[in-house]
Amino acid sequence: MTAAILIMLWVKSEFSFDRFYSDSDQIYAVGMKDVWEGEAVEHFYTPKPMAAALKTDFPEIHTTTRVDKGTGFLLSHQETKLAKEQGVFVDSTFLKVFDYKVVAGNPLEALKNPNQIVLTKSLAEKLFGHSDPINQTVRLDSSQISTVSAVIEDLPDNSFMKGSTYLVPWTLMEKIGYSDDYWGNNSIQTYIKLNKNVNVDQFETNIKYFLRKHTDTKVANFVQLISDKWLYSNFTEQGKPSTQRIGMVGSFIAIACFILIIACINFMNLSTAQSEKRAKEVGVRKVVGANKKLLIGQFLTESIVISFISGLLSLLITTIALPYFNDLVSRKLSIPFDDLLFWAMFAGFILVAGILSGSYPAFYLSSFLPTKVLKGKNLHVQQKFNPRKVLVISQFCIAIILIITTLSIHRQISYAQNREIGYNKERLVSIIDQGEISKNRLLIKNKLLSTGIASQISRTSSPLTENRSNNYMDWDGKPQDNNTIFARMGADENLVNTAELQLIAGRDFDLAKFPTDSAAMIINESAAKVFNFDDPIGKTVVDGRNWHIVGVVKDFIQESPFSPITPTVIQGAFAGSNVTNIRINEHMETSEALAAMEKIFKEYNPDYPFEYSFVDSKYAEKFKDFQQLGTLSSLFALLTIFISCLGLYGLTAYMAENRTKEIGIHKVLGASVFKIMRMLSQDFVLLVLFSCLVAFPIAYYIADDMLSAYTYRIKITWDIFATAGLGALTLALLTISYQAIKAALINPVVSLRDE
Repeated sequence: MTAAILIMLWVKSEFSFDRFYSDSDQIYAVGMKDVWEGEAVEHFYTPKPMAAALKTDFPEIHTTTRVDKGTGFLLSHQETKLAKEQGVFVDSTFLKVFDYKVVAGNPLEALKNPNQIVLTKSLAEKLFGHSDPINQTVRLDSSQISTVSAVIEDLPDNSFMKGSTYLVPWTLMEKIGYSDDYWGNNSIQTYIKLNKNVNVDQFETNIKYFLRKHTDTKVANFVQLISDKWLYSNFTEQGKPSTQRIGMVGSFIAIACFILIIACINFMNLSTAQSEKRAKEVGVRKVVGANKKLLIGQFLTESIVISFISGLLSLLITTIALPYFNDLVSRKLSIPFDDLLFWAMFAGFILVAGILSGSYPAFYLSSFLPTKVLKGKNLHVQQKFNPRKVLVISQFCIAIILIITTLSIHRQISYAQNREIGYNKERLVSIIDQGEISKNRLLIKNKLLSTGIASQISRTSSPLTENRSNNYMDWDGKPQDNNTIFARMGADENLVNTAELQLIAGRDFDLAKFPTDSAAMIINESAAKVFNFDDPIGKTVVDGRNWHIVGVVKDFIQESPFSPITPTVIQGAFAGSNVTNIRINEHMETSEALAAMEKIFKEYNPDYPFEYSFVDSKYAEKFKDFQQLGTLSSLFALLTIFISCLGLYGLTAYMAENRTKEIGIHKVLGASVFKIMRMLSQDFVLLVLFSCLVAFPIAYYIADDMLSAYTYRIKITWDIFATAGLGALTLALLTISYQAIKAALINPVVSLRDE
């Protein structure tokens, strides 16, 4: 019950994503469809001018709003300075579309002025304590002063805005020069609220080629309901193919139901296994006048009472386990004790579990004939194959399927973790620009190198573990039907040495020797294959300006380690940079190097805290979701095999009790303990082996389908099935052995005695 409650709390959270807005059935995300290397690609990043143009061209649209996440100003108020808060640039219409709960201020006027800011409740308390934050001022970085115009409740985990703590107006972005009107820069999210009763299918047809009116592109537009985006999207936000999350949610609902059902089945088996002990009670009650309906009611009531007590204990265990489960699934789940609907559903849950688990024992026990049970005659008819055996087979089938899929997940993780990533991620630190870092970058670089803290330094426009920009490229000889989108990253110089990229041809950027390297380009192997130059060194590629190729490096992983390498170009200093990549001197302790590094950054950027990240840690985060799935699968696979073994234990106890006299006769005739163990065990071993035969093809289909979303994936080999089958068989034998040995050791004098 505890497992089922935990799973259903998580499922409830999944279904609640972005469904709590007043007009959630009218709010849509605008997406882009494209074909990349023959494969469909979808994403929700759009050009900044799209929202206004959509509102002008389509009367079906009630309101538009734009969202640009990742804003990271240093927030200051008096002596309090906060640099780790996540801000978002939004249009003034944002709180009209997404009606998050407002604690203070007027949401309709809160984002109209570029000097305004909206804070979440927890951020307001960090900055102002318990004083009224409205009309108080906050300094953004060193120059911009904004006035708090509204305070909203902390943004929930089941929202696309999860983690954001403040909103700043889009007009501020324009004021400080961060905005642009370039239709080729897909970098922000656009949301629209449609008028009521709009035909969405017709509207989507109308906007399909909207972008082509404004730029030369083959991209098509589409819309997706905001409440469906989390569960029903076929692609990640970065446009990578992905299985719909609703499939995983459905799988866990099935697991929760199965865990509950097999627990009920086990109760049935254990109840019927103890039938001899209650047979005379039934006989006596029938003799004194109890009818079958009364006995059925008695046994069902007992079952419901047990279910009720189990339910209360499961709530207690769930309350204790929930913080650990929240850490596991990265959520803030809670039991809604104050919700009457929850208690009504919980009561129904208890009633169904009680009736389901008690129905078969109730009808079975109440069917005993008093003339037989009071004479101590055998109540049972031995069957080679009965419904209980079918249920045990079903239990082990599911357990084996879960074991195989879990093993496949863990092997896939290991396979991707051992993939060659194309650079050395160890002892490599990334520091994103804030405050005066960009202005003082050369002074910082020289001091880090001269003090021996760093062995190599290079600046890039994005971290090595992320792709933040992509575009089409032009070059001489480009085929007309080539529609390749290239990942692109800017770098000043010395990136090959700093990241220890593997150079195949040409050289690294070197501005001291070659000042023209500001317009140079280094490409990876995948890009070289697309360009198809006989010798790429010296060739020109056009992306807004002319870039000349000076080097080719082996493919390196920037995005998902489960996906193929994207054709990537590294553009010279003209492309800009905002990340400092530092390779720590191998002769220094990491902690010592970081402490010395902090002093230098504080010297040239005193108003900001020293914030850094290790590249190897950021790379490890790419496996987080898959590892979370693997951990959950392992947990429920273990729970399922445990419950299945418990069911097997119940059936073994039932069979041993049913065959007590048979075992006694075998012992009198000279059978050894081992022979009796084999006699009792062989049927169950056959059940488990039959379960394997049924489970293997189903497990193969499920595991193969699950891994099909990943291009870089394992092959599902026979040893996975052998491990799962042998594991299930071993656990089954251990479970059976206890009851078998116990039955084999009973004195035949006792077992053959008839009262």
